[in-house]
Amino acid sequence: MKLNLKNPIVFFDLETTGTNINSDRIVEICYLKVYPNGNEETKTMRINPEMHIPEEASAVHGIYDEDVAECPTFKEVARNIANDIEGCDLAGFNSNRFDIPVLAEEFLRADVDIDMSRRKFVDVQVIFHKMEQRTLSAAYKFYCGKNLEDAHTAEADTRATYEVLMSQLDRYPELQNDVTFLSDYSSFNKNVDFAGRMVYDDKGVEVFNFGKYKGMPVADVLKRDPGYYSWILNSDFTLNTKAMLTKIRLREITQK
Repeated sequence: MKLNLKNPIVFFDLETTGTNINSDRIVEICYLKVYPNGNEETKTMRINPEMHIPEEASAVHGIYDEDVAECPTFKEVARNIANDIEGCDLAGFNSNRFDIPVLAEEFLRADVDIDMSRRKFVDVQVIFHKMEQRTLSAAYKFYCGKNLEDAHTAEADTRATYEVLMSQLDRYPELQNDVTFLSDYSSFNKNVDFAGRMVYDDKGVEVFNFGKYKGMPVADVLKRDPGYYSWILNSDFTLNTKAMLTKIRLREITQK
């Protein structure tokens, strides 16, 4: 089966310094670009995170400080990566909750302006969990009939994610071979920001998804409690969350 595409789609996986999207740095990235005609391009690169890689992270992906000491920083390759994924939809395994927020943060730190709002995001893990409730290694065994060698390396996980999606489309007739459908199906919610601190309600209004104002419209909260905006900007929230909140605030100001 060939994936039915209107735009190129990039399957990607990140190995990082930890599991905190606010502070993680990328140490390895692999992306597999699939074109509408079925052609594929793969690129893998290691990144110097400019910080110590914690031992617990190295124990998972096998990448240590000395392995990336001579590698480029993300800022040095950010523009090339942005060009590679320009105009592409994005797919990954747990990508909506981890890889995409981390990648967005890295682009912001590198001062590379990339518009993620018009892309479709396909999270193969969400499809898998809705269908079978297992891990990537188990998914690969279940759908593809093969053991996942070199699990937790970016390239192996990226290739496995792509193959699992192809097998999912073969196995489940209710899954449409359409990136818009797959993006909607693999989304648990409608996030305003990648971290899900703000979401769209049933009426398409941005509401807070945490804290004392959870469920309340963001615009209304900013009007009644202006200090809440400053508190978020000065707290440990992702740069993307702060940017989206600022965008809403500026929109409300200009509409007065």
